[in-house]
Amino acid sequence: MSEKAMVHSRLIFCVMLISMFLLVLSSLFLLQFSNHSLIPRSVLELIIVNNTSLNLMPNLKREQIMTPPYSSGDSKFQSLKPEECDCHASNSSGKTTYVGQQMNIASHLTRPFLRVFMYDLPPEFHFELLGWKGGVNQTWPGVDNPKHIPHYPGGLNLQHSIEYWLTLDLLSSSNMVKVGQPCSAIRVKDSSQADVVFVPFFSSLSYNRHSKLREEEKVSVDKKLQDRLVQFLMSRKEWKHSGGTDHLIVAHHPNSLLDARRKLGSAMLVLADFGRYPAELANIKKDIIAPYRHLVSTIPRAKSPSFDERSTLVYFQGAIYRKDGGAIRQELYYLLKDEKDVHFTFGTIGGHGINQASQGMALSKFCLNIAGDTPSSNRLFDAIVSHCVPVIISDEIELPFEDVLDYSEFSLFVHASDAVKTGYLLNLLRSIKQREWNKMWERLKEITHHFEYQYPSQPGDAVNMIWQQVARKISAVKFNLHKNNRYRRSQLRVKTN
Repeated sequence: MSEKAMVHSRLIFCVMLISMFLLVLSSLFLLQFSNHSLIPRSVLELIIVNNTSLNLMPNLKREQIMTPPYSSGDSKFQSLKPEECDCHASNSSGKTTYVGQQMNIASHLTRPFLRVFMYDLPPEFHFELLGWKGGVNQTWPGVDNPKHIPHYPGGLNLQHSIEYWLTLDLLSSSNMVKVGQPCSAIRVKDSSQADVVFVPFFSSLSYNRHSKLREEEKVSVDKKLQDRLVQFLMSRKEWKHSGGTDHLIVAHHPNSLLDARRKLGSAMLVLADFGRYPAELANIKKDIIAPYRHLVSTIPRAKSPSFDERSTLVYFQGAIYRKDGGAIRQELYYLLKDEKDVHFTFGTIGGHGINQASQGMALSKFCLNIAGDTPSSNRLFDAIVSHCVPVIISDEIELPFEDVLDYSEFSLFVHASDAVKTGYLLNLLRSIKQREWNKMWERLKEITHHFEYQYPSQPGDAVNMIWQQVARKISAVKFNLHKNNRYRRSQLRVKTN
């Protein structure tokens, strides 16, 4: 080989060596600035927050706790264990720490699941309705010790207590570090940083306790509070900015906010059903269906009576004579009341009514959930926590969390027109063998915790499920709001000039 050729070869070798060195150096540089991940930070954050179709968590079980949004088309929960998600409230940055062992990430800063701005409404709109009296200029009770928090009244009041649990959850998020809790909702102090604006009016309690005129009153306390709430909201910059579309208002009792609902109907409403709302005011596209707070006791999973231990085939106890769509209860009563292994009787929560219902459902294979004055009732959720397979006879019912829960896995649906045919319902239920019933029973035990309201909230419970429903709705709200704002700023500039 000539001397000229050798020099040329050495030059090529040196260039290759330098190139390899620079390649290694640049790789180390990228790793340093991407939290030791080959996935860019922006892409990684998008995957974590939006849970795109990339299947990065294939081995997670159903009973593990849900975290940031999964594909709306996937009814099987993609979730993380509690220890894999820490939520830290921060008023300065509004960020949370998310630890994702499944993705082999040591740590990753991302936003909380949902950022919520809550109005500091005067106590008369919320905890004062529970008899709480705060100190001078004190808006909220302390929530650090659950024993010191005002209790919500029991009985039928309790089934519509959703506003109470959501408010407590937000209050605790602003001054507690939720270690081991799902990153569901964090209260922020600046409304411009919020995804949604929460209105803490205990509307169901206001209706239950103050809708009737007393003594010489010409206007009920409930109506006065509704009128004042409308005035307050209409004066706020947050409402004016969005027309109320990014506001969240709880009106779970069918008659709550009866006077104000048309003026506040642009907001996202948390409802029991749409039975007493026109479609243009409330619909599944913009609003949230939340479960009733069940009245019977939850059966521990390990103590749930089996198929053979449940001696009653069908159970129903409640008001029988209803109006409108609930007239079917009367028809079914006369069809079933004398049948063997069927319990179909009138009942109330008075006396030992709740205890009787708890025992009766726990010893029944199937529990009827029949439309009443409205399409839904608390009875469905009593059945779920009793692990009694619900039989839903309500053609217009809307169900909580149905975009992620497949109710057909643990419930039976029967058209009202079929249910009133002689022999149809009992023949259907008696045809279901133990193996098929056991599958629904096992699924019921898996999903019961999604229907529990509690404080502090727990991973995957009803409070967290509602916040996740809101998060899935709010993206469409923001899209429409931003689209409507395309020319608004330009028009404002023209007017000011």
